[in-house]
Amino acid sequence: MFPRGADAYIDSIGKLINLRDGSIRTAIDTGCGVASWGAYLMSRNIQTMSFAPRDTHEAQVQFALERGVPALLGVLASKRLPYPSRAFDMAHCSRCLIPWGQYDGMYLMEVDRVLRPGGYWILSGPPINWERHWKGWERTPDDLKSEQAKIESVAKSLCWKKLTQKGDIAIWQKPTNHVHCKASRKVFKFPPFCPAQDPNIAWYTPMGTCLTQLPEVSDIKEVAGGELAKWPERLNTVPPRIRNGGVEGVTAETFKENTELWKKRVAHYKTLDYQFAERGRYRNLLDMNAFLGGFAAALVSDPVWVMNVVPVEARANTLGAIYERGVIGTYQNWCEAMSTYPRTYDFIHAHAVFSLYKDRCKMGDILLEMDRILRPEGSMIIRDDIDILVRIKSIIDGMQYDTRIVDHEKGPHEREKILLANKLYWTAPEEKAEGTKTGSQR
Repeated sequence: MFPRGADAYIDSIGKLINLRDGSIRTAIDTGCGVASWGAYLMSRNIQTMSFAPRDTHEAQVQFALERGVPALLGVLASKRLPYPSRAFDMAHCSRCLIPWGQYDGMYLMEVDRVLRPGGYWILSGPPINWERHWKGWERTPDDLKSEQAKIESVAKSLCWKKLTQKGDIAIWQKPTNHVHCKASRKVFKFPPFCPAQDPNIAWYTPMGTCLTQLPEVSDIKEVAGGELAKWPERLNTVPPRIRNGGVEGVTAETFKENTELWKKRVAHYKTLDYQFAERGRYRNLLDMNAFLGGFAAALVSDPVWVMNVVPVEARANTLGAIYERGVIGTYQNWCEAMSTYPRTYDFIHAHAVFSLYKDRCKMGDILLEMDRILRPEGSMIIRDDIDILVRIKSIIDGMQYDTRIVDHEKGPHEREKILLANKLYWTAPEEKAEGTKTGSQR
């Protein structure tokens, strides 16, 4: 994919758009392979959600996570990607083999949904620069020319502006609002704007061949939904969705209080778990009920990344605000398996997850899924009501975890407690010649 290496490839992109001024912080890489693009963007303070299916190249997402790079199993098919609208500053496809021009351009419409106003879409590989590469790609010039024409047509119908095409890289930019786009519907009848619906709902939600409408603006120069601060100020700036009252029950004051609360809580965790406090001990972290991403924000200076999960059953859909802070995440129903391979996370944080799912599915099933995705010698911190934690402890003690329950950071009079659990490294019992079994553990 990158003949001169991913770093040199990203440098080429950086000559076409600014990757260093903090305006681009979140990215999505479709058909990511082993996620080298996302891996090399980390040094530029850009956090990438890489996704790919398990295909003929086998478990590339697993390789990505073993490298310590954020990734999920995923595919563009018939359902929306599990991300909110206006989430990513940049989207990327390099030889990802997605038929962008087919199905009435539905896949590009989905990219448009998750791309923030003013965001960029980058395409390299077929059909870009087909004039030079068509023989090596073993396709005819007419076929490749037609494919590019379809992509250009769909992008234009979405009101995207083609910024540049240089060598093997083409870049389009989404408009900052839909003032001109609404006027263009008189010429471009297709795609129509989507009917009134929540563009942030993305769990088993069918894709549509329609254009997700951006929030209204009062001025043609205004950024729809609100302009984002540049990184790193963006992390602690009140997200526009909260500032505009778009997140139910969450105010600017709530956001500020939550940010300070998690700074204190994470500092407390580090006094309880020396491994959590050890820099470099963990890399891949999972927050099962992230709310506003405060846990991840408190760890931003550590050499870790956090997958912020907003359960689809949560009272408020906060994932859009999490992305506006400049950190990444996904939707998830914890009664189901997560789209990741076994042993892909080093650390799991679960705040009030079991209270949320108390009447929805079995506690043991959630714990088994947590065990599946946690690597041996990884750790969990579970915060919940003491009665729930006692039940959890009895289950995971039987799963060969080293566990202890400690008091809330405010003291012993709080019903909410903290369960620390370390997954031991053990092997399955071996059969003796006589047919009896013996266990081994180390």
